[in-house]
Amino acid sequence: MLELIPFSAPTSNDAQRVFHGRGHAFPGYEHVSIDWLSPVMLITLYKAVDEQALKKLAEKLKQSVTDCLSVQAQYRYLNRAPFEVVLGEPIANLIATENGLKYHISLGKAQNTGLFLDMSNGREWVQQQAKGANVLNLFAYTCGFSVAALAGGAEQVVNVDMSRRSLTVGRENHRLNQQVLSKVTFEGVDIFKSFGRLKKHGLYQLLVCDPPSFQKGSVDIKRDYKKIIRRIPEFMAPDSLLMLCLNSPDLDEDFLLETVKSECKDCVFQRVIASPEVFVEAVEGKGLKVLIFKYLPEPSLVYSNPV
Repeated sequence: MLELIPFSAPTSNDAQRVFHGRGHAFPGYEHVSIDWLSPVMLITLYKAVDEQALKKLAEKLKQSVTDCLSVQAQYRYLNRAPFEVVLGEPIANLIATENGLKYHISLGKAQNTGLFLDMSNGREWVQQQAKGANVLNLFAYTCGFSVAALAGGAEQVVNVDMSRRSLTVGRENHRLNQQVLSKVTFEGVDIFKSFGRLKKHGLYQLLVCDPPSFQKGSVDIKRDYKKIIRRIPEFMAPDSLLMLCLNSPDLDEDFLLETVKSECKDCVFQRVIASPEVFVEAVEGKGLKVLIFKYLPEPSLVYSNPV
């Protein structure tokens, strides 16, 4: 019964997941996730459920949070992943907050809402590490890492993504946080065909690489991650930090560690950034993986951009 889902009521109005069934840690609820995007509770479903049970869950969610004005469902198992208002107001656009920063959220226009909540610890880490850095943000989506980097004092951020629409939202996210746009570059290009464009803006002291696991015709990360990693010496400064992310449930940390070892031996593993506690996984390695490396080349191998 959906109304028995053991969700945790949000402790603030910051965007957060309140139930993560997709981690398979709650048998019978593997097809359900619930997010708090104030003032909306969003139930994401990966298979069909009983309508009355969904309505009861919506009522329970709304009663649990005083500020909840709308409970919506997204049907990810259906074509185009449509949204439906189950209870309350038909809210389509809102501003989410996280760690003192603001992000545009859109419900019903695309499969994803504009902010990946499992990456909140990663955005916080970037904010802590970005002071004075030239930052390269690959697969930037709506530029959440860029917003965090500028909030942390980054000198410059270069956002790269094939989706110009996503980058347009990213530009609005910067404006929403009253950040100086002259410090931000938006490159709507195919990363694998545009390494020359990346080098033009370097060298960089901080890299964020958060690729999709698969996009038909453009990205197969099992095949393509090595193409990025082997180029690191061309655009990263010595002693730079690298945040390498992996979203595929079929590839674990060892895949990323071995790929880095084989393609750029001067990248030294530092630590793992864990997802928020709510993103519990029954099987280790199935969820998001975020690994931090430091680029420590031998002095004789340091690449410098031509003037």
